Formats: sequence, C-alpha cells, structure tokens
Amino acid sequence: MKDIAECRQRLHGIFNITVTPFTADGAFDFTGLARTIERVIGLGFDGILIGGTYGEFPAMTAEERAHLFRHVMDVVGDRVPVMLCSAASDVRIARDLTTLAGDLGGLPMVTAPFVSEVTDDQIVAFFGEMAPLSRTGILVYNAPGIGITLSPRVLERIADFEGVVGIKQGDLSPTAIDEIANRLSGRLRLFCASDLAFLGPMALGFDGISSTNSSALPELILAAFRAAETGDGHGARDLQRLWFPFRDLARKFGQPQTTKAAMNLRGFDGGWVRRPLIDLTPAQKEQVAAVLSALARTPHSGVTLA
Repeated sequence: MKDIAECRQRLHGIFNITVTPFTADGAFDFTGLARTIERVIGLGFDGILIGGTYGEFPAMTAEERAHLFRHVMDVVGDRVPVMLCSAASDVRIARDLTTLAGDLGGLPMVTAPFVSEVTDDQIVAFFGEMAPLSRTGILVYNAPGIGITLSPRVLERIADFEGVVGIKQGDLSPTAIDEIANRLSGRLRLFCASDLAFLGPMALGFDGISSTNSSALPELILAAFRAAETGDGHGARDLQRLWFPFRDLARKFGQPQTTKAAMNLRGFDGGWVRRPLIDLTPAQKEQVAAVLSALARTPHSGVTLA
C-alpha cells in the first residue's frame, strides 16, 4: 500500500492473525511462516496481521520485530494488505516500528502505551504523535488485554487525527460495540479483534475481523465470515456454532498455544511458543485432537486432517 487513501480502500474483510512459528530453541521458523502466509492468501483471506499480541511480539526484541516485518513484506508483496503490530510501551520503539511499517507498505497497528496510570489525555496525545509517522496511516488497537481499555469517547477523540484509518476493537461489550458502530462507522474502518465473538459487531456494520484461530481452522472461519459478510446471519450462526468446542478449549488453554497445537496436529506450521508462554501438555493436545477429529467428521465444516 502506498498511501492512506489506498489503505482505507483496501482495509476490510477477514484478516488472518498469522501466528509466529518458533523452533524448539526459540528461533524464527521463517520457512513455516511463509507457508502459512501462502495458504491463507490462497484460500482467499483479505489480509494478514503480523506480530500482534497472539503473534507473541512482547517476547521479541525490537530488532527481531523489524526483521519479521521486512521478511513478511518480502513474502507478501502487495498481494493483500498487511497489518504490522508496532505496539510498544517504549514510545521510541513504537515510533521506529510505526515508521518502518508504513515505509514497507504495511499498516502499523498501535496500542495505547501500556504503562501504569497513563491518563486519557496522555493516550490521545500519544496517538496524535504516532499517526503522522506512517505514510499508510495507523490502525488503533483497543486491546483490553494490555490492561488499558479505551472508551468509545476516547476513541472518538483519537478518530479526529487524520492519519488514523481504523480501529481494531477488543472491548466487545455490547454497549461499547453499539456506541462505536453508530458513532464511528463511515469515519474509520472498524474491525472486530476476536473471531470468538464477531457476529454481533458484523451485524452492526463493522468492516471486518481479525482471526487468530483461522490459522488452525481457516476453511471454517472463512466460511462463517463470508456468510456474515453477505448478510446470511443464519448461515454464519450455524457455521460459528460448529467450532464452539474449539473456542471453549482456546479460552481454557489460551491463545496462541491452542491455535499452534491445532495447526501442528493438522500438519500446518504452528511451531512452538516462546516463554513466558508454555506449549500445551500431551493431555491438552489430546483434547484438541479430539475436537479436530469431530470437526473433520462434521458436514460443512471443511476441516480435514493431515
């Protein structure tokens, strides 16, 4: 993507949150990562997200993250839009990665700076500083998991910055989704941050979703999203219900650990996680395998096992 206008035009649909496959000793598996990217692009995903919270960016150095950005953009080129997570508690790192992501033709995804007792005014000022750094604009990630939840009113203030092209909304409470959909739809691109509960935001007019578990169940989650996107609410509901047992395990065992375990069981390139995360135990993997086997026997799931 060359500029903000093109970024706004292309920023919609289902983006695969591509997990970062590590080897057992913690090194990047760039070959496996490239295979995952090619698979999801080939299936028809609208874009990918690299190095986010489920891509395990907090366990990487700034230099590793920059290397990851460059490698991925070399693989993808301009075939699909790429969100590149440039979040950091150190504003200097956030500035450098945001600038780099835009220069590479990706869209920087920026969270609030996750430091204690930061005020709303300081958060708004931070996004005002980040927005002009990227020639493609920035995507604001409202990520409660970092300990800071941006209210709809704060998001409205941030939306006034010209370089802000979208919001990835992680607070999926009905009131917040209702306010954001009705106050900001049409001004910015709105993305639901979770494939675990995306039907409500899509029904209210969100432009797309980002999906971690589509690394493990790409066929099924893609089909559920396409049904919702085309207004087939009943079809989307029925497809989403099919993989509730997997969502249940993901909530229980954690993401991306469960996603990576399922990928490996399917012959995909999940790899290992980095500490402080811990890979699933053999007993936990057996539960994941049982769910995958049941899905493979379920009509219309599209899931096959290696």
